[in-house]
Amino acid sequence: MNLEVSIQELNTLLLEKQPKTFTASWIVKHIPRTYRCICKYARTPLNDIDWDLVTSYLDRPLQKRFMRYKKKIVKLYEKQSEVDRILEAYKEKLYIFISPKDESDKLLRNKIFIMLVRVAQKGNTLAENELIEWIQYITNDWSEKYPQIWKWRGRSDEVADKIKSCVRCYKYTGSFLGYLFKTLEFSARGFGIGLDFNVTIKVLIRKVLPFLFAIL
Repeated sequence: MNLEVSIQELNTLLLEKQPKTFTASWIVKHIPRTYRCICKYARTPLNDIDWDLVTSYLDRPLQKRFMRYKKKIVKLYEKQSEVDRILEAYKEKLYIFISPKDESDKLLRNKIFIMLVRVAQKGNTLAENELIEWIQYITNDWSEKYPQIWKWRGRSDEVADKIKSCVRCYKYTGSFLGYLFKTLEFSARGFGIGLDFNVTIKVLIRKVLPFLFAIL
């Protein structure tokens, strides 16, 4: 059975039964053939079931109802091979972390980041470090381009803390980078003026003055 068709059947069943939450066990009980299809065709490079891929096919309100597992204490560990297997699977496309060419590159970048997020959520601190290293290139770019993120300039340690927080809290809600961007945007509203005001003025001068000279 085609994976997309199979998950559409799951979507229809969820709309019909309207469970407050659902799990892998719920799928096994109510629509076992879909679960078998998911196990066969929706796999990550680590051979885990790719529940992020599965939920991406569902209607947006249904995505948030999926419960991967009950909350539990996470034991931290270091396993570089888990990180390497993900990166190796997309080694020809790693440029997208810094410079995606089009929308399909951005979608793939988000997919890879989410795979690393899931490994980090299991407790692998090396996966978390890998995410922070790559994503800080992106947040630095955001702080140059978007006024609502300007206040994060010069706050690399705090940005890293926000990335860690988003890794811990991220569920099944679409783009991880979109989630992080909104988190940084809302958090920046609580900053005072001081250094952030000076940074904003410098950015304005750098961006506005060339334009003024050009029109004079």
